[in-house]
Amino acid sequence: MRDAEAPGRRVWIRDPLTILAQGAGGGLVVEGSRIVEIVGAGARPASPVDETFDASRHVVVPGLINTHHHAFQTLTRAHPLAINKPLFPWLKALYTVWGRITPEAFRLATRVAYTELLLSGCTTAGDHHYLFPEGLEDSVDVQVEEARSLGIRAAVTRGSMSLSDREGGLPPKTLTQDDDTILSDCERVLNLFHDPAPGAMVQIGLAPCSPFAVTERLMRESAELAARHGCRLHTHLGETLDEDGYCLSMFGCRPVDYLERVGWMTDRVWLAHGIHFNDAEVARLGKAGVGVCHCPTSNMTLASGRCRTCELEAAGSPVGLGVDGSASNDSSNLMEGVRHALMLSRLTYGAEAVTHLDALRWATQGSAACLGRSDIGRIAPGLEADLALFTLDELRFSGAHDPLAALVLCGATRADRVMVAGRWRVIDGEPLGVDTGRLREDHSRLAKALFGAG
Repeated sequence: MRDAEAPGRRVWIRDPLTILAQGAGGGLVVEGSRIVEIVGAGARPASPVDETFDASRHVVVPGLINTHHHAFQTLTRAHPLAINKPLFPWLKALYTVWGRITPEAFRLATRVAYTELLLSGCTTAGDHHYLFPEGLEDSVDVQVEEARSLGIRAAVTRGSMSLSDREGGLPPKTLTQDDDTILSDCERVLNLFHDPAPGAMVQIGLAPCSPFAVTERLMRESAELAARHGCRLHTHLGETLDEDGYCLSMFGCRPVDYLERVGWMTDRVWLAHGIHFNDAEVARLGKAGVGVCHCPTSNMTLASGRCRTCELEAAGSPVGLGVDGSASNDSSNLMEGVRHALMLSRLTYGAEAVTHLDALRWATQGSAACLGRSDIGRIAPGLEADLALFTLDELRFSGAHDPLAALVLCGATRADRVMVAGRWRVIDGEPLGVDTGRLREDHSRLAKALFGAG
């Protein structure tokens, strides 16, 4: 299939077991980086093809799109200091060790997170990196390099923390930067890496970490900088009741009021978590088109609460999915997150209110909308050829009758094939160009050396 990756060659992904696209029973045709034709059941492509891939064993879905992660946290999964804690105590515990991260460890952490996402069927990897201790000033550069090496799309947000515990914030001084340093680097990485064009492989967003970690000035000036560069804005908001109390104490208002005060109530913004919004706030966010990334696995792990996915979507907010950091998820598997999103939303709204198709839509079209992209997230002519192909050969799927439902209900976790921009990046369940055994050994060694509890 390597020849099929050559630009301009037409590849027919033929006769899938099932496909998440209307009228595509016979598959689809990819030319270059894009889908150029949908093929009906029993039909053949309208024009000759150069290669054919038999997808009769595969369930084909649009590539999943992750809209919130913290890749560096793969180094502190299931850490004894943080187990069984809610968000604020969890953060304070891990702040004491995160300052030890080295450039080598950060690069491997990013590689692990991106590889895990790719293997789970994810074709666009969003990451919110806000940790810039001495030696990690070029973290965004590293994340872009790693994404390009793996061939995964990247939505890298230049995060920041500038309000330390000395000024009433949560993080220690050693993990913060001053506003001017942050804004200067934001402009640098936007100029270097942000590609606003359709089909972009790398886009940059600006992401002050949260109301309890940055100054009001940084929030305002980040919004102004994003408007000048036409990029997205991202932050944590509405994750816990502690955050509500903090905003009332520090700013004299609730988090959504604060968001509006600093100029963030626009459709250029998407928020991580978005749990503790009241009815009026849901309506305001929806009217403004503010997106929300639902992180079900992390929310359950930290017992933070339940995102109001259905109300937010009904109000007009795009709803996407994210794995969140691997210290609060302990995984970077977005397909697993799809299942958790379905289960948690059913627990909230009832068995008939949310289906497996809703959860898959949040992970594809909804996530694309959060990122402001209309070129990914669906299988249709003219869109990017980002695809995840799963087989149902494992014992867990035996007896399943609806293949699409089985992916979610029976718990698919690993794709057999993944295509990004028309190129195979996972073949037979293995990422191209990555020795996963060696990567695990090197990553685990550094995690234990730097963050071991002993």
